[in-house]
Amino acid sequence: MAPNKLKEMREKAGLSQVELARRARMASQNLSAIEGGKLLPWPKVKKALAKALKTTEKELFREVE
Repeated sequence: MAPNKLKEMREKAGLSQVELARRARMASQNLSAIEGGKLLPWPKVKKALAKALKTTEKELFREVE
């Protein structure tokens, strides 16, 4: 799975998984799976998470080369 900085940035923002999931309008179980690299997020979800964390999708989700 593609590496991401989701957990690191969420913790830096002082948010719980439940709070970030609420802000991104998604299930906290899905957020947990994305953080753990078990689920790849849809582009719409990437955008919502980046917006909730006040960062860019590119910064949040690194592409595997």
